[in-house]
Amino acid sequence: MALESVNPATGEVIQRHPAAPRDEVDAALAACAGAQRGWAELGFAERGGPLRTAARILREEREPLARRMALEMGKPLAQGAAEVEKCAFVCEYYAEEAARFLAPEPVATDASKSFVCFEPLGVVLAVMPWNFPLWQVFRFAAPALMAGNGALLKHASNVSGCALDIEDVLRRAGLPKGLFRTLLIGADAVAPLIERPEVAAVTLTGSTPAGRSVAARAGAALKKTVLELGGSDPYLILEDADLERAVETCVSSRLVNGGQSCIAAKRFVLPESRRGDCERLFVERMQARRVGDPLAPGVDVGPMARRDLRDEIHGQVERSLARGARLLLGGEIPAGPGAFYPPTVLSDVGPGMPAYEEEVFGPVAALIFVRSEAEAIRVANDSPFGLGAAVFTRDAARGEEIAARRLRAGSCFVNTFVRSDPRLPFGGIKESGYGRELGPFGLREFVNVKTVYVA
Repeated sequence: MALESVNPATGEVIQRHPAAPRDEVDAALAACAGAQRGWAELGFAERGGPLRTAARILREEREPLARRMALEMGKPLAQGAAEVEKCAFVCEYYAEEAARFLAPEPVATDASKSFVCFEPLGVVLAVMPWNFPLWQVFRFAAPALMAGNGALLKHASNVSGCALDIEDVLRRAGLPKGLFRTLLIGADAVAPLIERPEVAAVTLTGSTPAGRSVAARAGAALKKTVLELGGSDPYLILEDADLERAVETCVSSRLVNGGQSCIAAKRFVLPESRRGDCERLFVERMQARRVGDPLAPGVDVGPMARRDLRDEIHGQVERSLARGARLLLGGEIPAGPGAFYPPTVLSDVGPGMPAYEEEVFGPVAALIFVRSEAEAIRVANDSPFGLGAAVFTRDAARGEEIAARRLRAGSCFVNTFVRSDPRLPFGGIKESGYGRELGPFGLREFVNVKTVYVA
């Protein structure tokens, strides 16, 4: 079996990586577990050194790393460079803050002394997706390593080059040999890995079906899990919003990474009273984005990561149209090689349509018109997902109240697009998963929260 990396702009096979044989996987597990025991004995300052060095290497090698992402999964170079910088930042952030976040916490009890302390769990297995092939990995690895854990990466098969690059960066940064390992294995090898005694916990970013499968296996083995799954983020534009600014922000969010992001804006809940302007602005702004080769300067939207994924969202568009949606822009597979799909706008989207009910993982904007703020909030929450949401209004206090108390999602933003930030917890509810990454909460996911009581 080989893992193929295919250039989604041309359809050419870039490289074939042989899948790791069983004995190589066994050796990696043993080495990681052994390295983790020594790593856990180090202080935070010693652990932070390699993370700071990794940040420097990432910045020095920003261009080749961005190029690798463009070739393997179609990310435009400028977006890839920004992703590399974000990875560097998260390494520095946890190198700086881990000691504070994991400091023992005294608790007043009847004891002469009692406190809570935090110990690493051991080896964390990460099953990661292709859409942000560096960021998704560093987002879990930086806090997991700073907490004293070891890390095994099973990356998406189409970004095996990125996976090997990450291991190389961390090795050269000075991590102990074996502490972070990339395993070039297929999806069918994940379940047996979860059951291995060397693996203490599992984190997965991916689809809801993948999350259910991993959670079931991990639950049977009594392993801790964190799941960041799909999303169908609603963006509410209220009647009083600055419409041009709001639509520009919405379109930017919808088309980041070609729309292939769990927290991209997907459903736009809009006031019926401003229908004409909303439809016109969405079409104008979506049409203005430049689609093309991700290696070319000035490209906003590259190809989708694979042709099967492109065909899948085209099917969702066609089924939505068949059930009553109106096509305002795009919606046709272009001629030529690659996995390109045009920025597409659907209006009159409603219940029973894939564009309303499902996650559409590509450059498709679903416009849903409502007649009141109450209806807008109801429609926003009418989803099995709960990852992110945003609201646009000139009344910042009202926007804050809606975000904090009315919208059911893990991250709710006002007058801007939803994004992850190393300083803030990130994750979802409902079918978008559970647990949190980033911030102090993310650092504490893969630790033993231990009570110490001295009589």
